[in-house]
Amino acid sequence: MQKYAEAVCRSLAITIYGRSAAQHYFAAGERNMSEIANQPVLILLGPPGAGKGTQARRLEERFGLVQLSTGDLLRAAVAAGSPAGREAKAVMEAGGLVSDEIVLAILRERLSQPDVAGGVILDGFPRTTGQAEALDTLLAAEGRRVTGAISMEVDDAAMVARIAGRYTCAGCGEGYHDSFKQPKRAGICDACGGTEMKRRPDDTAETVAVRLEAYHSETAPLISYYAGQNLLHRVDAMGEIDAVTTDLISTIEGLRQPA
Repeated sequence: MQKYAEAVCRSLAITIYGRSAAQHYFAAGERNMSEIANQPVLILLGPPGAGKGTQARRLEERFGLVQLSTGDLLRAAVAAGSPAGREAKAVMEAGGLVSDEIVLAILRERLSQPDVAGGVILDGFPRTTGQAEALDTLLAAEGRRVTGAISMEVDDAAMVARIAGRYTCAGCGEGYHDSFKQPKRAGICDACGGTEMKRRPDDTAETVAVRLEAYHSETAPLISYYAGQNLLHRVDAMGEIDAVTTDLISTIEGLRQPA
């Protein structure tokens, strides 16, 4: 049926525009679909504190990708007043949870914008196998697919120490850590000279342990889902930042190689 419909469309186009113009139009469309299909769609998985934000920014610069996080997508769509953004705003103002359908509609809108032509890194979505299946359907409708899912692996005990020890300058947001990165002069920000530091109230050892447990419980089925499709790639996220970046770059370059 689809091939029949395509044949009818081609016949009508030739009748209306002439054979040469119609052939040029369809050839351009096929090139565009080929380009869309080749745009990487990467899923970045990792618990809070694994360094997804830092690494995603580096990968953006290295590969020309755009990081898309669920929170940023929702805020941007609401601010822009898009149809899906207006739906999300109404739900949030009513104190409800934004449905998967609305998030997917916002993602569909975002993927149609020209600045993501080089590909995207999805951070925070999908979170469940149901969302992953819906994402596959959305991408397939546009001739695209998930290129790979990268799991940033951590040691839970070390992660608790990493997160519980971090704090920031209240003035400029420069990040510090009790063990790994203290200001050169105690209590004075290296970047702006500010003297007020702050910690996130949920960055306690107890809270972090609970968040890690919730992450593993929530993500385990998703890990299995992508592993079952031979799309899962694991990267040790406990090393030095530059070493983790190198491993991620190597992984993505391997995904970009022609089969």
